[in-house]
Amino acid sequence: MVSRDHKLSMRKQCELLQLSRSRLYYQPVGETAENLRFMEIIDKQFLETPWYGSRQMARHMKRNNHQCGRHRVRRLMRLMRLVPIYQEPNTSKKHPQHKIWPYLLRNLVIDRANQVWCADITYIPMRRGFLYLVAIMDWHSRKVLAWRLSNSMDADFCVEALKEALAKHGDPDIFNSDQGSQFTSGAWIDVLTEAKIKISMDGKGAWRDNRMIERLWRSLKYECVYLNAFETGSEMRAGIGQWLSYYNSERPHSTHGLLTPDEAYASKKQPMRIAA
Repeated sequence: MVSRDHKLSMRKQCELLQLSRSRLYYQPVGETAENLRFMEIIDKQFLETPWYGSRQMARHMKRNNHQCGRHRVRRLMRLMRLVPIYQEPNTSKKHPQHKIWPYLLRNLVIDRANQVWCADITYIPMRRGFLYLVAIMDWHSRKVLAWRLSNSMDADFCVEALKEALAKHGDPDIFNSDQGSQFTSGAWIDVLTEAKIKISMDGKGAWRDNRMIERLWRSLKYECVYLNAFETGSEMRAGIGQWLSYYNSERPHSTHGLLTPDEAYASKKQPMRIAA
């Protein structure tokens, strides 16, 4: 049992080191064994039918003899950050304390690296729990510029990935994301505005642009995560890092014919933009 004083001490150390507690402890999120099994089933089905909401997913579970009702399906999908895509904008109420930025990509031709970046978060199952993964991607080349794992859904790990991408690759003209609380948080927005990067956000539940990074999640999960059933966070980090390195440098992307994301990024890269 960890004492209260020890927890406070660790928290102070994290603040001094400017690290999130999720990175220091790095333990997978716990759920019952039954719920973890249901979450993996839901995740695999959602990769095939990303338009399934909790009602249709509950029907799928029932048809396949899984005793998982709609209320539990809805809670697990929220925990996994699975939002069904819609052909029309979702009219759900926005978070009243977070500003929502306009969508800037309509009719925009994206034909070079560092013109538009995007980000997304996905649930990553483990043998005895799960973690969350965020990736920063260059829109044109499909290169993954930075990524982080976390056992919580706070904004810290997303901001860390964003700062790493900017430090290594310069600033994009536009950054597009969904309206998740991590991407509307003050810490995330401050980094973008200080770098004078234009902010673009999809409509809540919009389908139009998430499909690109969803293909990355599908490939990562089928080719790496589901084949390995990682035991620990360190194993997960090493396995995902190896697969993303392969994805960037060795695997030709269908968008660019024979070019890998690394090659497509290098061939269309503009000089780094230096902040005034």
